[in-house]
Amino acid sequence: MTPLTRRRLANFRGNRRGWWSLWIFLVLFVISLFAEFVANDRPFLVVYDGGIFTPVFKNYPETTFGGTFSTATDYSDPVVRALIAEKGWMLMPLIPFNHRSVAWNLPEPAPSPPDAVHWLGTDDQARDVLARTIYGFRISVLFGFTLTLVSAIVGVAAGAVQGYFGGWIDLGFQRVIEVWSSIPTLYVLIILASIIEPNFWWLLGILLLFQWMGFVGVVRAEFLRARNFDYVRAARALGAPNVVIMFRHVLPNAVVATLTFMPFILAGSVTALTGLDFLGIGLPPGSASLGELLAQGKANLQAPWLGLTGFFVIALMLSLLIFIGEAVRDAFDPRRTFVDAGAGAVGRPVPGAAKPAPAGARG
Repeated sequence: MTPLTRRRLANFRGNRRGWWSLWIFLVLFVISLFAEFVANDRPFLVVYDGGIFTPVFKNYPETTFGGTFSTATDYSDPVVRALIAEKGWMLMPLIPFNHRSVAWNLPEPAPSPPDAVHWLGTDDQARDVLARTIYGFRISVLFGFTLTLVSAIVGVAAGAVQGYFGGWIDLGFQRVIEVWSSIPTLYVLIILASIIEPNFWWLLGILLLFQWMGFVGVVRAEFLRARNFDYVRAARALGAPNVVIMFRHVLPNAVVATLTFMPFILAGSVTALTGLDFLGIGLPPGSASLGELLAQGKANLQAPWLGLTGFFVIALMLSLLIFIGEAVRDAFDPRRTFVDAGAGAVGRPVPGAAKPAPAGARG
């Protein structure tokens, strides 16, 4: 590990808020990645009549377990549970519902309040809120991360070309961006939603058409500033290709400015899908979504657990991402150094530490 990498890691750990936010977010994200093993109406494992079955990966007809129908097994059916218990056993997830499961035996009409079975209650279609929150958290984070990553690649490349070459290339790109950014994104989504049924990839592609422009400005400014530096002129005089100069010599100087801006783009990307689902032009009906949960909370004011769950999950997710982004920015900032006693990094004085005496006061 190079000294520069060690210094960046020390700076990242020095931002305690970002460091702990990273671990909290990783725990939540990993749990959501394995949502099928945490919240599912299918068991992990079924041992029946000497055979081993994994319903979480594969559909089995009810006749496999001694039932009457050849359709997919409903493991919440008491008859099926009794048939499996006669000749074996099954292991269910901690939350025996997925984001589409309907609870047919609620003690009161849906939406029902939290209880021992449904820890966060049910929505107006009798679906478990906690299960839908876990699945919705996963799809929101994956959507936001994918949109931010692809937008950053396109936007950084466009800004680098504009700033490095300048002249007519820069002016032409700027006019194109001005025209393109004037197109109302929401109207485009509403028009397309009336023609086709939006899905994850359609929404990602449409938002990508406009999201990449957020990175162009800062990258362009850094390249315009650095393109006439001495080391760039020296590399150009030595015959280095423009691509090598742009992305090996100039781009590292633009990383700090880009990372400073990225947490806000990431927060907007993560909540983009939530906002579209809240307006009803997002994912197909029935999909797990935090935005749809907020919309249900608005439509069912007598069930405050719906709106409060969506609000606190989104607030926690965005807070953690912003704190992590701040720590990453500090790690790549060459002017900032934290004191890390474990790593032995030299940085700014620790509050309360003894200060060196003036030269005239010694002896």
